[in-house]
Amino acid sequence: MRSALRKIQNFLNTRLGFFSLVLFLFWLKTIWTYNTKFTLGINSGVQEILALVNPFPTAILLLGIALYFRGKKVYWIMMIVDVIQTTWLFANILYYREFSDFMSMSIIKSSGSVSNNLGSSIAQIIEPSDFLVFVDIIVLILLLAFKVIKVDYTPAKRFKALGITILAVVLFFLNLGAAEKDRSQLLTRTFDNNYIVKYLGVNFFAGYSGYQTYQQGVKKANASASDIQKILKKINKNRAGVNAEYYGKAAGKNVIIFHLESFQQFLINYKVDGKEITPNINKFYADSNTIAYDNFFNQVGQGKTSDAETMLETSLFGLPSGSAMSTYGTTNTYQALPAILDQRGYSTASFHGDVGSFWNRDNTYKSWGYQYFISKNYYQTKENYENGYGIKDKIFLKQSTKYLEQLPQPFYAKIITVTNHYPYQLDKENQSIPKTKTGDVTVDGYVQTAYYLDQAFGEFIAYLKKTGLYDKTMIVAYGDHYGISNNHKKAIAQLLGKKKVTSYDLAMFQKVPFMIHMPGLKGGVNHTYGGEIDVMPTLMDLLGIKNTDTVQFGNDLLSSQHNQLVIFRNGDFTSPTYTKIGSKVYNNKGELVTDKLTTKEKNQVAKMQDYATDILAMSDQVTTGDLLRFYKPSWFKLVDKSQYSYKLSDAKKALKQAQKTKKSLLSENKGVSTEKLYKTDAPELK
Repeated sequence: MRSALRKIQNFLNTRLGFFSLVLFLFWLKTIWTYNTKFTLGINSGVQEILALVNPFPTAILLLGIALYFRGKKVYWIMMIVDVIQTTWLFANILYYREFSDFMSMSIIKSSGSVSNNLGSSIAQIIEPSDFLVFVDIIVLILLLAFKVIKVDYTPAKRFKALGITILAVVLFFLNLGAAEKDRSQLLTRTFDNNYIVKYLGVNFFAGYSGYQTYQQGVKKANASASDIQKILKKINKNRAGVNAEYYGKAAGKNVIIFHLESFQQFLINYKVDGKEITPNINKFYADSNTIAYDNFFNQVGQGKTSDAETMLETSLFGLPSGSAMSTYGTTNTYQALPAILDQRGYSTASFHGDVGSFWNRDNTYKSWGYQYFISKNYYQTKENYENGYGIKDKIFLKQSTKYLEQLPQPFYAKIITVTNHYPYQLDKENQSIPKTKTGDVTVDGYVQTAYYLDQAFGEFIAYLKKTGLYDKTMIVAYGDHYGISNNHKKAIAQLLGKKKVTSYDLAMFQKVPFMIHMPGLKGGVNHTYGGEIDVMPTLMDLLGIKNTDTVQFGNDLLSSQHNQLVIFRNGDFTSPTYTKIGSKVYNNKGELVTDKLTTKEKNQVAKMQDYATDILAMSDQVTTGDLLRFYKPSWFKLVDKSQYSYKLSDAKKALKQAQKTKKSLLSENKGVSTEKLYKTDAPELK
């Protein structure tokens, strides 16, 4: 026993031994922090292994720098590196407790937001156990000070230090490869900072967010005020006028945006074995007071839902790769619809049954001017309440009424559902119809979750009618992106009743519903071609908001001057005349006409392509250069992100205060909650 202890002590008295001890202690406290201070959503054996491994690569790399030196410098450098890593870990513990997110470099850089966000409340959020991450540092200092561990003065061997560096690099790429296999496009799409930390570690996240911030800074530094003026000039040239019949029809009305997750147009009136998949949405679609579009396309890229939200709220496209919300949402300047309505007396809120950090919503929504963000921590949750990407729709919508009824009117509320999300799995007690029988495991469950979403939608509409909100609200329902990707060609062909599908068929399969309902609105099915980029200008005109000098890349769908060229994020396009997919050109009958076009027709298609390319490039320039910081319309007040807090306690206070000055559904009902009016057949609540 003594011999073993002597060997351990002798090893610790070497540079490599001390390095190993510091590394082990840092790994130990990092794992402890992962499990006790963060909620990373680890839900598989692979993710558990990666979380155990991911602290090593960057820690080995950083601590290994000391091994290139000799004597006391080795120990000083290791301790300094350890203190820096630990301080970063400690800062993230505090920040995560407050915001359920990690402290990115852009957060630190932008407007002193760390001090604004944490400074005033640090005493309230800190816990004694947080300081345990510093215990090992104190122990190491004492071990060195009392010479329990002695300084190794032998000459440094550079090949050993180089070997440690190489080991760190190899471990990192093995870690990254395993992470990418479990979660593809992890770094290119950047779903959620939790994902980065869960797969690659809190140290890596610091470097990754620093790189992103640097890249953003370079592009912003090269941008100028003249850039936005050139773009605005082109936008004004193509801006559509208003439709006098509809302009201002919804002025002063509440607005509810109902986000139909992964919901495609083909589901409207679709039947399986003679049974409607979406009877409630079908009824809403066919209502005489609903304007329903049957040639409305999703235009998302890798950002998917976040791209749809970006277009909806800002009329800017997503990025060619990754998510604009994740990359630029924290720091960029926007003139978004929530802020515009806020400045016109609306209360604004987004409701989502998942964590606030997903797609960086907790930061982006502040940039967009949302007063309230009702996310997962606002809701009562149990194990069987959730399904994949958050709280099941029926439970989520019922609980949302608690906050919806408190919003001062008029309000702008976005309701984001999640159950109809890939991979379309639903527990048996919520399955009301059988799966389709295409043989494709992913596709066949789609109708079950779509049917569940439709039921939830029906329950929500019934609640709005009972409370009277239905009669004084413009309800907008839209599908955010495809549910079944084009990789499932055989299954898609079966669903559509075709032997096989062409590139044109797949382009048409990208249609999603877009419906605008309001009592007294002249409705009907509108065949105009459009996409998500057109939603914001359409809603602004219906609300009677001047829209002649905004930076928007869409146009009012109700305008006779609306440009019906629908641009996809990859540069392809569709229109009432031609659809171009890659190098293939189709006519509006779906016939391949690439080699049959006349010179005049080729020129027409070329002009369409040039326009599409130009629009996408200008939108990207606005986002990557943060060009809206240079453009300030006289009617718009710059959003002050520091004025918004999405803490539950702060939201409750703000809503309670708001009841005193403005009428909400709750105050109209003399303080009696309308929650009991919401009826759901959710089995979990019985």
